Amino acid sequence: MIHLIVGNTGSGKTTYSNKLKTETKAVIFSIDKWNKTLFLDDKSEEDGLEWFLERIERAENMILDLVIQLESTGVDSILDLGLSKFSHREKFRQFATNHGFEIKLHFLDITKEERWERVCQRNQEKGNTFEFEVSEANFNFMESWFEHPKNEELENAEILSI
Repeated sequence: MIHLIVGNTGSGKTTYSNKLKTETKAVIFSIDKWNKTLFLDDKSEEDGLEWFLERIERAENMILDLVIQLESTGVDSILDLGLSKFSHREKFRQFATNHGFEIKLHFLDITKEERWERVCQRNQEKGNTFEFEVSEANFNFMESWFEHPKNEELENAEILSI
């Protein structure tokens, strides 16, 4: 099974993924960790959103190959990839359909105020889920970038909210 973890910045996607991993014995693919490890040291001041999106696409191609391998051995995958846009989520739903894999969406529907509080705390504490600092400008950008899942996406989803 492929678990799609969906939520805006600071919703607790990585924390939730770690909890789900314990429950399912799955493998987590967290795009923040991939970005930090593979790309952030190479980023210049001039590199913007397109720079990130191109690298995320490359990382996801590798992740999908690994998901196929895991599925063939009966191991679930947890995709903590942001999945901020409907089209991005649809890409993975289509992938699952094309390969005959089960898929489940987990939506962390957390208030903006609670998420901002969590981001500030994570920036300060730099604990287990910290990969890089999220500025207020980046947080606010993601508020406009994120597309709330449509009702049909949520029909069989696990929805967590506070």
